[in-house]
Amino acid sequence: MKKVKVFTILVSLAIFFAFLGIASAGTLDEILKRGEIRIACQTQGAPFSFVDKNGNRTGSSVELTEMIAKEMGVKVKYLNYDWDGLIPALLSRKADMLAADMTPTLKRAMKISFTNPYMYTGSVVFVKQASPIKTLEDVKKSGTKLAVLLGSTGENDAKKAFPEAKLKTYKGGGPLLINAVLAGHTDAGVNDGSAATSQIASFPPNSVRILEGQLSNSPLAFAVRYDSPDLLSWLNLFFLHISLDGRLEQNLNYWVNSLDWKKEH
Repeated sequence: MKKVKVFTILVSLAIFFAFLGIASAGTLDEILKRGEIRIACQTQGAPFSFVDKNGNRTGSSVELTEMIAKEMGVKVKYLNYDWDGLIPALLSRKADMLAADMTPTLKRAMKISFTNPYMYTGSVVFVKQASPIKTLEDVKKSGTKLAVLLGSTGENDAKKAFPEAKLKTYKGGGPLLINAVLAGHTDAGVNDGSAATSQIASFPPNSVRILEGQLSNSPLAFAVRYDSPDLLSWLNLFFLHISLDGRLEQNLNYWVNSLDWKKEH
């Protein structure tokens, strides 16, 4: 009987320590063992993540995640989703992290964990060049139809700034909003300023104009699950390093603060 009890205790201890080993294995360990980091992103989110005229995936977020993979010594795998599918992809463990021009709102932070902000932007309103809408005050008129991306910060900003407007939501990327405005389906569109500026540049010259002023001033950040504190800490350290050595500034100056990338992409 004593031998049976000792054996049972030893087996229990072995299982216990094995469990501890599994529990202590973090997301970084999984990524390294897999040799690949899985990124949830968009393909219609210029200048952050998009497929260019040469058929290559590129953009500010893509370049940053390629740096991340290189620093980790692993390959990168991109998983394509519409805007409203990004967070579910992360929570369902299909992706290790989310890399998009996403604002770390308090509501989103109830579900996912955001890195420290790496840049700041804000929502803007754009209209057709010939539109009678000249100012943000004009947009406040009752019945104004606004195109917004489903689940985006622009949608929330539009609801707050224009409570009497009629919102029409779209699933996909910012160009859908511009098309909606040009086709006359809506009177105006609301999107992130950096994205809107770059995406409008892909349409015929002087077809769309951005109204003066921003609806908000918001940070942008990448995100992970709350069960990935090791990956979150690593990413925050990564952003610190590239901000100090100038790589982050170089990235943002090329992709976000200018339209220089249009010549090559």
